[in-house]
Amino acid sequence: MNTNGFLHIGFIKMLEFHKNYVLDENRRPIAVQIPIAEFEKIEEILEDYGLAKLMEEVEEEPLSKNEALKYYQSLKDENVAS
Repeated sequence: MNTNGFLHIGFIKMLEFHKNYVLDENRRPIAVQIPIAEFEKIEEILEDYGLAKLMEEVEEEPLSKNEALKYYQSLKDENVAS
């Protein structure tokens, strides 16, 4: 992030922050408040970035349609049993 309150990923301006500083008794900044919608957008961006990085690390062969269906069914069965 740069000092004008914009989040930059590469050269793309993604999100403007509307921030409020929280000061201690000596008027030193100790925290920042941002609207929940902006926080949720930041979370989404970070989660998407993390997922993309994780997907880049996986070097497995893609599943066939039948293998994928069996895998998803096993996940469903496992979650229903829990």
